[in-house]
Amino acid sequence: MWFINERNEREFFGGKNDWSGAVKEAKNCLFFKIDNEEEIVDDELISCYNCRFRRWTEKSFVCCQSVKMQ
Repeated sequence: MWFINERNEREFFGGKNDWSGAVKEAKNCLFFKIDNEEEIVDDELISCYNCRFRRWTEKSFVCCQSVKMQ
């Protein structure tokens, strides 16, 4: 559910509206950390959309924690 974008970042393939995909990815992620309350956008707390390491892009988001894995 990820691809490497033009900036060599790991970007979520599901965009900004794949709610179930973002939940599935977060539940399988060893690095997931809930973001600050004001940054929460998904009712399901364990979701990449609510992760502290998520940075929004124009169409989706990148995982900043995955940079540390490389």
